[in-house]
Formats: sequence, structure tokens, C-alpha cells
Amino acid sequence: MAEAAAELLERAARRDAELEELRALRVAVQAVPPAALRARLGEHHLVALFGLLSVNDREQVSACVSILERLLQALDPLYVIQNLREELQKGLFHPDDSVKILTMSQVGRIVEDSAAVTEILQSPELLRQIINCIGGEKIAVAKEAIKSLSRIAQSQEGLEALFGSSLLSDLRNVMATSDVVRYRVYELIVEISSVSAESLNYCANSGLIPELIGELTGEDVLVRATCIEMVTSLAHTPHGRQYLAQQGVIDKISNIILGAESDPFSSFYLPGFVKFFGNLAVVDSPQQICERYPVFMEKVFEMAESQDPTMIGVAVDTLGILGSNVEGKQVLQKARSRFQNLLSKIGHQAKNAPTELRLRCLDAISSLLYLPPEQQTEDLLRMTESWFTSLSSQPLELFRSISTQPFPDLHCGALRVFTAIANQPWAQKLMLGSPGFVEYVVDRSVEPDKASKDAKYELVKALVNSKSIAEIFGNQYYLRLRAYLHEGPYYVKAVSTTAVEGAE
Repeated sequence: MAEAAAELLERAARRDAELEELRALRVAVQAVPPAALRARLGEHHLVALFGLLSVNDREQVSACVSILERLLQALDPLYVIQNLREELQKGLFHPDDSVKILTMSQVGRIVEDSAAVTEILQSPELLRQIINCIGGEKIAVAKEAIKSLSRIAQSQEGLEALFGSSLLSDLRNVMATSDVVRYRVYELIVEISSVSAESLNYCANSGLIPELIGELTGEDVLVRATCIEMVTSLAHTPHGRQYLAQQGVIDKISNIILGAESDPFSSFYLPGFVKFFGNLAVVDSPQQICERYPVFMEKVFEMAESQDPTMIGVAVDTLGILGSNVEGKQVLQKARSRFQNLLSKIGHQAKNAPTELRLRCLDAISSLLYLPPEQQTEDLLRMTESWFTSLSSQPLELFRSISTQPFPDLHCGALRVFTAIANQPWAQKLMLGSPGFVEYVVDRSVEPDKASKDAKYELVKALVNSKSIAEIFGNQYYLRLRAYLHEGPYYVKAVSTTAVEGAE
């Protein structure tokens, strides 16, 4: 097969290969191991195949793309950039998106290689064309371009190349293509800024980060909604948060939430602004954020108490994020009866709302109720128990009824709630006191699919690993749970059959 591939490659190199032969070459190169291909491959073969892409014949282009994909994967990225720079450049200009994607995937390999990436930095024309690809119609091409430029910018030389030369003008030119492309460039800038304080400095000095912030705090409500997601990504890093605080951006977002009362279009951007503070509270300090920006907590409660399913969903997600650590739980506990009433509403939604909102409620409840073993003080255990009882008049039965419904997502969501409380002694006593509950936990026949079996196994594991389980459940149940854990999530009991003489 290697011989046949070599012969067909030679014909292609002479540019007299017929379509039939290109089809045969496509099959042949797939069958030959990469090492064998590498041994018989010369630069002239590849240049010729790239040359065959310039015809207006879709089938020929498709065959050549498949062949090149296979051949180029067999080559070192450094070899590709040193010997096929011009071909790559032409590939990025090609009208056929499959050729652009092929070329961009090679650029992706080159920028991941520490020796090869410096070669790209010495190719301003190639870099310029990668930037232009951000403006391409095909999102796959644009995504690859963003990924490659983001990787290039991870070095000092890359930052200099992108922001300290005429390439910055190219970035600005491509931004002017459309709103969609402008946001793609912002996405790239935020990705680069997230790497280090130095890269954020380059992006800020280029004027692009201040422009993004200007759009975020501007008057266009739809633009705000898009920009807040990017600014939230920037806030995930300590240097990003520091920059946003220094520029007064966090205060501005807080003021916009405050002014949302009188804005009839606030529903477009409020969810994103509230999520921003929710994420900020988790990566920073829930107590400090909630004390410094009381409007955030007030708005979350208002949204959760509203009748709008979209707003309720965002509020529930935010409460789940906020209550995912102990400090956040303690902040929520300070709201006392208002939060207890809210839990009752969340319990009601978990039972009666449309499926998507029910799932979000179940996930938030799991997050709010979970306490790591090392943080199970008497006060915190009393708190989670009181939260659980606030969810419904019979909360254990509520989640058990959800877990027996024939919808895998809801079934698993309810099992995750049980798993969240499984290591807390008060919950173990409730489970033991609920008729048939322990039998339900060890009954494998009620789990219809893999996701459900995995979720049940996590519940069993959480119970078995708890220090109080043996004492509370007693030896008999404890040993059954341990056997379940030992057998694994997918264990099926063997059924013996006896052959009867004369039977059919």
C-alpha cells in the first residue's frame, strides 16, 4: 500500500493526476501509517497538492483536502511552517471554507509547538491573514483563528507582534466588519487578558478593553447583554478583578442594577449583570461583595420572588453559586425568614415548574445543602437542616417522588439532592425514618440508564463514606450499602436456570 501511495503521490506532484487517481490516493494515504508516509514524502508533493486546490472543482478540492489533512499530520509543525509558509498563506485566502479550516488547523498545530511558533511571529503577512479569518462567515474558521492568536499572545514576543505593530490596525479593521465580528475580537482580547497582568496591560493600552467597557456601560441594552459575559470572564482572574475595580467598572455595574427599576428594557441585561456579581462573590468573598454591593443581593431576592420564569431561573442559579461555599451560606442565612420563604418557593418550583427550571432548582438545592465533613459544625448542620425543612412540609418525600419520575434528568437531579445531604447525621436519621427509603437506595432495578446508575452510586458512596452512617443506619443496612459500593454501579445479579429433561 505504501508503494501505491508513493506512486500516486508522484503523479500528483507532476500535476497530471486525474480525479480517479486522487480518490485512490485519498484511500491509500489513510491505509498507510504516518511514519511510512513521512519517509516517502517530499516538499514537492505537498506544494503540488496545494496547487491542485486552485481549481474550480469541488470534488477535486475535497479529495486534496482529505489527502493533505492526512499527510500534514505526519509532519513536524516546524517543518510545515518552514517549508509551506506560502501555501498556508494562500490557503487562508481560499474561497472554500474546508481549505481555510485545513490551513487553520495546521496553524493551530504550529502555535502549540514552542519551536514553530517563533516562525509565525516572523511572518506578518500570515498573522495578518489569521486576523482577517476572525471576520470569516464560517464560525469554525473564526474560532480557530481566535484560538491561534490567543496562543500566539502567550509570549512576550507574541504580545509585541499583535499590539506593538501594524497588526493592531488589522484587528481594528476586522472589528469594523460587523457587530458579530467586533464581539469575536473582544472575545479574543478577553482571552489574552486573562493570561497575566502583563497581557491585560497590553490589551488595556491598545484601547480595546476600555472600548469593551464603554459598550458595557453604554445605552444599548442588547450590546450590554453581550458585553457583560466577556467582562464576567475577565473577572475570573485576580488581575482582571483588580483592573475592573480600579476602573470603577464594578461600581458602574452596581449602579446600572440600581437604575434597572426604571428601565423597561432591563430584562435584556439584568440576568447577565446579576450573574456577574454571583461569579464575583464566589471567586472573591461572598460577604465582602454582598456587604459592599447590597443592591446585588436585593435584586437576586426580588428576581427569585417574581413571577417571571427567566428571572427566577437566573436568581436560583445565582443562589446556588453563592451558597456553594460556607461563607456564602452564612451570608444567605443572615436574610433569615426572607430566605426561608424563598426556599419554600424554590421547593414548590422544583415540584411544579417546567422541566428546565425544575432542574435548575434541584441543582441549586444540592449546592445550598452540601456541607463538606470538615465544616460540619453544630451551627451549620442546624442551618442546613432548617433549610431542608423549609423546602416543603415533607421534603424527603418531595425529592423521593421526583426521583421516581420517568425523566432521567429529574431523577438524577433528585438523587443529587440526596447525595448532597447524605453525609449529614440529621439527614441520615430522616432517611432511616422514612419507610422503604433505604430499600429504595439499594434497589438497582429502579435505575433505568447509565446516568441514573452513576447518580445512585454517588449517593451510596456518600452514605458509606460518612463517619456517622454505621451508628445511625445499623449494621444490617450499613453492610448492604457497603456491598453495593463494592459491586460497583452496574452490577447485575446472576440468575441461575435449571434445565429440565424433556423441556422445549
